[in-house]
Amino acid sequence: MVAIVGPTGTGKTDLSLALAERLLADGRGAEIVNADAMQLYRGMDIGTAKIGQGEWRGIPHHLFDVLDVTDEATVARYQPEARATITGILDRGNVPILVGGSGLYVSSVIYDFRFPGTDPELRAQLEAELTAHGPGMLYRRLLDADPAAAANIGPSNGRRLVRALEVVALTGEPVSASLPDEPVPWRPSTIIGLAAPRDELTARLDARVERMWEAGLLDEIEALIPLGLERGVTASRAIGYAQALAELRGELTRAEAIAQTQQLTRRYARRQVSWFKRYPRIHWLDYDDENLTAAALGRL
Repeated sequence: MVAIVGPTGTGKTDLSLALAERLLADGRGAEIVNADAMQLYRGMDIGTAKIGQGEWRGIPHHLFDVLDVTDEATVARYQPEARATITGILDRGNVPILVGGSGLYVSSVIYDFRFPGTDPELRAQLEAELTAHGPGMLYRRLLDADPAAAANIGPSNGRRLVRALEVVALTGEPVSASLPDEPVPWRPSTIIGLAAPRDELTARLDARVERMWEAGLLDEIEALIPLGLERGVTASRAIGYAQALAELRGELTRAEAIAQTQQLTRRYARRQVSWFKRYPRIHWLDYDDENLTAAALGRL
């Protein structure tokens, strides 16, 4: 199994396609498996930089467009589906290429992590507190219960704060207890990380956000609202989508929505770098290496 990881905006999708084509040329079939939580959603394309089926180059893609915007994306649900998909690819004699920047989703597949269940009543209570008071109060509570998890999640990711507090309440243990410092691999794998200098990545991300608005993000969201986007626990809070919804409601100007999305995207990219740096035996490659595909192939 191959995993291509790294911060958003470093070209993971392009490398996955190029690598799959090279493997195919060498006589090995390859199939791509999504590990980006927001690309699981149907219709959320522009704001997630999702490639369309017309750009798949004939390479099978899995776990894209599998959720409605009203569904909740959870790693506990994703893990068994992704592993079953990968097992099927291996049984066909092909190479699974796991691609994405959602750190916990990637980790749930390549390492032997186990996730506690859920309690609908407790979850509803925490969600109500989040809606009524915002994430700040939940963050402070998690900071007392599990400082390591609070530091990793940050004070603004309400959905993950809710889940962390739910796990603490259900298990009586810190969330970080389920994420071992030295995780055991689920299957043998090669992990390729794409790296970029911070200043270059910042410029790329800021430009990418501006292109999202130019490409019609608001039109995409207006089409998703009748499908229940605003009711979606996960989808409505996605970076870019939450800000564009606020613009449509008149709560933010366009400039404010773009600036806020840029700031959150930069912060998210920093968290991604910190997450993937913890992976043992990861092969870091420069995102703009003119021989990137060959360099990645050489690590397999």
